[in-house]
Amino acid sequence: MSTLETIALPHFPQYPLCVGLYKNVKNASFLRQQLLAGNADFEYAFLDASVVVSRMQFLAASFRGINDFASDRMKSHNVHSEIVFSFSPNNNIAESFRRFGISDTTQHVLAIKVLSSGITAESVSQHLQQNIEGDQVDVSDTNFAELVDQARLRKIYKLNVQARKGSANGTSSKEAEIKELETSILGVMALRGS
Repeated sequence: MSTLETIALPHFPQYPLCVGLYKNVKNASFLRQQLLAGNADFEYAFLDASVVVSRMQFLAASFRGINDFASDRMKSHNVHSEIVFSFSPNNNIAESFRRFGISDTTQHVLAIKVLSSGITAESVSQHLQQNIEGDQVDVSDTNFAELVDQARLRKIYKLNVQARKGSANGTSSKEAEIKELETSILGVMALRGS
């Protein structure tokens, strides 16, 4: 059973996203080699899920990547690499792929595909099921919170975010910490290049 999710961004309904989250991936090096070889069948934004704190973060990066694509302002070679680049806190494309893209040792993968003519969510689902050796899970904030490497994110975004002791609004300390981290990261992502 596929847990791929199709998401239409409100400002870009003509560019729906097909998104899948995979834990315990065993063939990240194969996926990375396909990207490096320029294999058109593997034209995805493959991200290391340990540096994605929430749905909001990947949706913000996807919006920015698609917006740059639609406005003909891309700095990378396709909309999928532009999405990976949109996670970056700076304008160094190579550094953004090292930090956010998959590596040979990546264990958890977030796959994003911008659907276009001739490409359907069903075909993307079949392709990913055939080529990603890992456990597909729901694309939920709960799963991102389980997989995220908060220390690594703080270092990448140069943040010193700590959860407030005790929570006044009823959320747990971990939830509050994740929410504050998300808010800080979204701010840094939004300021890049401005």
